[in-house]
Amino acid sequence: MTKLLERAVEATRTLPPQVQDEIARLVLQLAGASDQPSVKLSAAERSAIDRSKAAAARGEFATDADVARVWAKHRL
Repeated sequence: MTKLLERAVEATRTLPPQVQDEIARLVLQLAGASDQPSVKLSAAERSAIDRSKAAAARGEFATDADVARVWAKHRL
């Protein structure tokens, strides 16, 4: 186990049991060892991901100003 993963596990020890279980489920899912079914994407979600990947491949990213405007609009 890497030091970073050891730190992450240690950090979760003080969390409530239900939060620890949720983190454990996520780790198992990421490691491919989960008994939970994969998330099924709708056609619209798959299309949105495809469009995003294509835009990224073309180098189309939001500028810092674009991001700042979104944060200001939604007060994030």
